[in-house]
Amino acid sequence: MKITFYGHACLGIQIKDTHILVDPFITGNERASSIDIDSIKADYILVTHAHQDHTLDVEAVAKRTGAVIVSNYEIVMHYQNLGLKGHPMNHGGSWKFDFGKVKYVNAVHTSSFPDGSYGGQPGGFVIQADKTLYIAGDTALTYDMKLIGKHYDLDLAVLPIGDNFTMGVDDALIACRFIDCHRILGYHYDTFGYIEIDKPQAVAKFDARLKRLILLDIGESMEV
Repeated sequence: MKITFYGHACLGIQIKDTHILVDPFITGNERASSIDIDSIKADYILVTHAHQDHTLDVEAVAKRTGAVIVSNYEIVMHYQNLGLKGHPMNHGGSWKFDFGKVKYVNAVHTSSFPDGSYGGQPGGFVIQADKTLYIAGDTALTYDMKLIGKHYDLDLAVLPIGDNFTMGVDDALIACRFIDCHRILGYHYDTFGYIEIDKPQAVAKFDARLKRLILLDIGESMEV
């Protein structure tokens, strides 16, 4: 499993020959200006919730690639009404796709489209393929994360660390304990003023607790 960070909360995940794009927000992110959105491959687009900083480029990428949009029922219906392909899910449900199994899990946040229309309830994803990956989405620290730690042996967790709109570094450290995963890819930070962090300090806090916080540069990839 290979993960590429495209800035903010946008990830590319390659599982063998399958390409998954998560929460595409690239053209509106000045920090991601080096990323050519037309070169990104996508067989599936996973969307955690409807906010613009997670959905801005969904339509454009899906139209170009024919990708299947995977999200909650309301978000998928929104895009199917635009003529795009989708697979609706809801909290607690799972589905076996050709690349592996996906479960839609709880997140504590809000969810609405840029025009204010309802975007269903926010969520995260657990992907079980050659590795097991938890993508938390935009969320506060929640005790529900303990269930993920009990049910899955995670190889990597992707957690928001920018604070203000989501949990910050200190709560992410507690989340590590809840999900029983000590290898974390941080995201949803530094894109704009409200969520700027001290990156060396964040890494040091994780190191002090014998945990690893990975902060990729935009466009950088890692193997899970």
